[in-house]
Amino acid sequence: MSIDAKKVRTALKHLRAADPVMRDVIRRVGPFQLKLERDRFVVLVRSIISQQISTSAARSIRTRLFAAVGPGKPTAENLMRLPDDELRAAGISPQKLNYMRDLCENVLDGRLTLNHIGRKSDEGVIDELVQVKGIGRWTAQMFLIFSLGRLDVFPHDDLGIRTNIRNLYGLGDLPDKKTSHRIAEPWRPYASVASWYCWRYGDTKS
Repeated sequence: MSIDAKKVRTALKHLRAADPVMRDVIRRVGPFQLKLERDRFVVLVRSIISQQISTSAARSIRTRLFAAVGPGKPTAENLMRLPDDELRAAGISPQKLNYMRDLCENVLDGRLTLNHIGRKSDEGVIDELVQVKGIGRWTAQMFLIFSLGRLDVFPHDDLGIRTNIRNLYGLGDLPDKKTSHRIAEPWRPYASVASWYCWRYGDTKS
């Protein structure tokens, strides 16, 4: 599923007018193609798997894990039924196994209400998600962007965002929080769209 096309057109119009650098990035990268993952539990599982490892390694672990749970996607119920040794065999580290178990427990006992979390504000979503072990602010921001489709999220701690802000805006070093937010201010209220273009710009340069 994609973000509403009318909202995307409005966002791109704003970004082109507000920031000449972003206007050039949009021209280079092309159409906005963020696809939303509506299975909110799977988004969080994937985020935990991806922490501090390469994209290719995360993809391999994810493939093995999905195969282990059988037909369909992982759920809190079928993950909890898998013994630790099967999760470890899929490539889940002991620390991430602990995170995944805690995520499942939070979902199953109702502390984390993924069916209703989209009704909350951005900060309300973050506050609920960070109660789960292994989910910090960055992971919660990825959930806001890639699952809920929120348009004004700026993950300033993301290394890819900081690297490409440095490269695009001619900075000598990676920007700190204050500098990142200053540069991103013209992007509001469409910081998620601009952030996606920063990521994609980095991909075109790799």
